[in-house]
This record gives sequence, structure tokens and C-alpha cells, in this order.
Amino acid sequence: MRTWVLMFTVLMGGLGVWAQAPNAPSKDAPANELKGMPPRVAPTEYQAHAQAGTLTVAAEFLGHSVPTLEGTYNAEDYVVVEAALFGGPEARTKLTAGDFSLRINGKKMASPSQPYGLSFSSLKDPEWEPPSKPKGDKPTLDAGGGKPDDSFKPIIRMPIELKRTMQQRVQRASMPEGDRALPAAGLLFFEYRGKPESIRSLELIYAGPAGKASLALQP
Repeated sequence: MRTWVLMFTVLMGGLGVWAQAPNAPSKDAPANELKGMPPRVAPTEYQAHAQAGTLTVAAEFLGHSVPTLEGTYNAEDYVVVEAALFGGPEARTKLTAGDFSLRINGKKMASPSQPYGLSFSSLKDPEWEPPSKPKGDKPTLDAGGGKPDDSFKPIIRMPIELKRTMQQRVQRASMPEGDRALPAAGLLFFEYRGKPESIRSLELIYAGPAGKASLALQP
């Protein structure tokens, strides 16, 4: 009888300790809780920073590069800005990528920030190489049995699993949205198909709940 009581007491004690332990972070946490880049130590670590009310907006121009925590990709049809908001202790603000726009080469109309998902069609991984052509493949003869037809070149696409992984990484690195504790940082995407060398001036404009700010970035 005493042995059974002792086992029951130990079991209940273990359950009590388990119940008080903090919940481990879930690997399947919603994507919107995982998005964003780690903020740098201070606004001065970025190319430019400016005051917006009680908050500080900081940013750096990245060209067509799309850095993530796991690797860097390219977006041919978009240029990217890494932006961050800083505040005092326990500061919070409502974040959305739509609060930002980018004036390129002094144009009258600034380009609005685009949803990160629109960049997926132009994303490329510079480290991915298509599989090499098997040595045994022979040129295809034309319909008349004449010279090999070199005009036909098969389209080689990145495997869907690799493409999905790349897109998820970019999603997590993009500007987080919603009510957020500061500092918070993330990537912003602006449609631009030209070469970065053709950009002479850049002005990032923030107009959000914290106020307004204008930052001159380095092309």
C-alpha cells in the first residue's frame, strides 16, 4: 500500500512540474509571426535614418538583391530596401508595407511598396545550377532528315520544392505587418526592371501611424 501511494505522489508531482513549464515554440507557427529581418543594433547601422514622430525610420538600398537569413536571392523585376523602425522602451506601432514608397530618379510619382508575393515570379537563386545535359544525348534531326535542329532548347525550371523553399524564406524576411513591438525590420519590394546603375537618386518615404519621414538612400 505504501509503495502505491509513493508512486502516485511522484507521478502527480511530475505532472505539476510539466504543467508549470513554459510552452516550447511551435515549429509550425503562423508565417506572419515569423516574418521580418533581425533589426540592426541602432538606426545608425543603416544607410539613412530619419525621425517620424516619436519613432525612428532607418533603411538601406539593396538593389535587386533579396537577402534572407538562409541565403541571398535576386529579383530581376524589383529593387529591395531593408527598412526598420526603432522606438523607446516598450514602444509598439502598427506596421504595413503599404506605409512605404520609393521615389526613383526624382520622379513626381513615388513607386508604392508591392506585396512580397509579387516578386516570386522573378526570384532567382544565383547558387542554383540546372542539371547538366547527359553525355549520351544526340542532336535532333529536322523533319527532312537533314542537319541537327539547334533552335529547340528545352526550358529547364527550378524544382518546385526548391522554389517553394526560396519563396518561404523571402516571405519570412519581408516587412512584418500588424501591431508590433519595436524595433522591427524587414524587406520592402518596389517594381523596377532597370539596372541599378541607371538609378541616380533614391528617396524612401514613410507615411504611417507614427508620422511621416523621408530618407535619401544611396543607389
